[in-house]
Amino acid sequence: MTPTANRPSARAPSAARQRILETAYELFSRNGIRSVGIDRIIAEARVAKMTLYNHFPAKADLALAFLDLREERWTRGWLQSEIERLATSPRDRLLVPFDALDEWFHRDDFEGCSFVNTLLETHGSDPLHQAAVRHLALIEDLIEGYAEEAGMADPEEIALQLQTLIMGSIVSACRGDREAARRARGVAELLLDHGTP
Repeated sequence: MTPTANRPSARAPSAARQRILETAYELFSRNGIRSVGIDRIIAEARVAKMTLYNHFPAKADLALAFLDLREERWTRGWLQSEIERLATSPRDRLLVPFDALDEWFHRDDFEGCSFVNTLLETHGSDPLHQAAVRHLALIEDLIEGYAEEAGMADPEEIALQLQTLIMGSIVSACRGDREAARRARGVAELLLDHGTP
């Protein structure tokens, strides 16, 4: 450790970076990435423009960091934790995501899926689009693992089908159907009955 590491000025950039990222997280989650300008992030994070660009040389860098944080907080910290908390059997782990989503859809802070929103805002060659695809693939892998544990005949296919239902229910909830997860769960039960060996 260098002697300067204990000085407040050495810690300030880290605190500023975190404040910028937290501000972007709130704004991007609620409004999407494209509709939020850098000037708004700077104003709400209360940092200088140069400070932001020292930590995130381009808006895309900040958006990629946001998507990583969203995976940490939403996919792993919330969805996966809720599945493991609510599930009582391997098969239940394939259904309880819809129970967790149902609860989320009825909360005041429901803001939709940042990964799906990013897909819709970008094109295939955009690094943000590719990052969103990777983050969604992690959810698919998680579901596929649960399908394997549950003894599904084709875990990969079940994972793709359930993820389609999950994404569809989120989009439906965004358009106002707050019961979408409950409806999707009924379809998921039929799929699982069909996919059980």
